[in-house]
Amino acid sequence: MNKTHPQRGSFDGTSFGSTVSMLPREEADCCKSCSTLGCCSRRCLCISAVALVVLAIIAVAIACATTFAIPARTPVNRYCMTSANLTGFLCDDRVNCIPASEVCNGMKNCLNGEDEEDTLCSNLPKSLPGYLLFWCGNGINWIYNDEKCNGYNNCGDCSDEIGTLANCPPCGPQWWSCTSIVFEYCSCIPRSLCGDGIQHCSDWSDQYVCKN
Repeated sequence: MNKTHPQRGSFDGTSFGSTVSMLPREEADCCKSCSTLGCCSRRCLCISAVALVVLAIIAVAIACATTFAIPARTPVNRYCMTSANLTGFLCDDRVNCIPASEVCNGMKNCLNGEDEEDTLCSNLPKSLPGYLLFWCGNGINWIYNDEKCNGYNNCGDCSDEIGTLANCPPCGPQWWSCTSIVFEYCSCIPRSLCGDGIQHCSDWSDQYVCKN
């Protein structure tokens, strides 16, 4: 059975879903070059309206996705100061602040063990946050930040106790200020060594001036 095209005079609402190929020849030719809206029939305009609605829905979806998108997860800031005023690492509970030197030491000092996670400890010192580190004067050796200015020669060249890199305060009350001749110390020695009959300072002040 041959299909017949509906005539202009018999147009009704059920033909709104027709494609361009189902239009009369003059209307199909017109819609193919629908750059001038004046030539398009109602059927062609309906197809154009549907396309515009689809584009509007896509635009709204993109706008919603942009507006309500979940923001990227930001790194957790774990910098903190311990009760002894030393650089520390903040645990997940946001309460406990452990000294820097207790991070990646093989012991879980935080309740959930976040101070020993592989992402933190797999490639020392590169995997550690910079605030936990102190680089020695040679630029190769490093120590934990809370190990500088503690009176001991942890770097081996005293750069963690003397000079602008460490920026250490004067010797505390439990220390005696002098130029140490003992490799273990730098510019201060423990007062407990004063008057022990062994020279620890280059000027012997630990034996003749210092009182423990």
